[in-house]
Amino acid sequence: MQHPVGYVINHATGRAEMTSIQAVLTNSTLLYAFPHTIGAAVMTAGMIVIGVCAWHIVRGSDVPLFSRALRFALPIVCVATLLTTLVGHFQAQLMTKQQPMKMAAAEALYTTRSSAPFSLFAVAPFEHNPGRSSFDISIPHGLSILSSNSWNGKVEGVNDLNREYQAKYGPGEYAPVIGVTYWAFRLMTGIGFLLAAFTALGVLLMRTGRLESSRRYLRLATYATGLPILANASGWIFTEMGRQPWVVQGLLKTSSAVSPSVSAWEVGITLAGFALLYGILAAVDGWLMFRYARSVPPPAPEETDPAAPAAAHDLSMAY
Repeated sequence: MQHPVGYVINHATGRAEMTSIQAVLTNSTLLYAFPHTIGAAVMTAGMIVIGVCAWHIVRGSDVPLFSRALRFALPIVCVATLLTTLVGHFQAQLMTKQQPMKMAAAEALYTTRSSAPFSLFAVAPFEHNPGRSSFDISIPHGLSILSSNSWNGKVEGVNDLNREYQAKYGPGEYAPVIGVTYWAFRLMTGIGFLLAAFTALGVLLMRTGRLESSRRYLRLATYATGLPILANASGWIFTEMGRQPWVVQGLLKTSSAVSPSVSAWEVGITLAGFALLYGILAAVDGWLMFRYARSVPPPAPEETDPAAPAAAHDLSMAY
């Protein structure tokens, strides 16, 4: 959908038909997106372990057990976060080539530039595509360096791409909702860098023997448990909103993908049904996770001398 490969369009049937499974499995977008997603999953699971352990250590419940688990999870999450961020960087560079409109929207870059700045904080009129920024704090040449590893690398802008796509695909708006794309991208990347720094600090405290005694860090670790989940949600919003108006990049528009045989009320009922089902599953899952996160494992049974029962048996036989 983001970068279709290994297919041909059968003009007789109007269908896309796969011609090479190898091309699909070696899709450059897949090769970056898969490790990025798996790294984010490891980061999310690890932060849950860290948060639960930190909460128990602050409460003083079975500190040795939760201390060992915390010390095990922290380096893994730190490495996973750094690798996820690094792969995300290369993924963004690939996206600049394959989906330049998505990157331009992510940076609120409206005009093509050869020394494009990296936007830190931008404000624009509340419109689908405002066409300009009212206020922007940026780092000069930053986007050119990040997207092309070049001080004066060329990065295409929203307005120029819009005109190019209109000439190629016909009249229409080819930019995604700029505000959503811009802030979803920043939320995702901002949390990634924050977690990398936070877990690196935890590893430093662990190496210096101050981890369990740092109550402030442990309390923050408990609250930080939800950050990867927020980053994941922001990342998917950016990925799927950023490719609009395409369902399949360059081939099928969202407006053309609507089935004429399905009515609006059928779509509404289906959506409500899925929302209700997943809402119930989320409530049950949340209840179970909080219940078991608060619990303390029972103490291990005391070890006994394996020779003792035999000795007692021999003694009873003697009598």
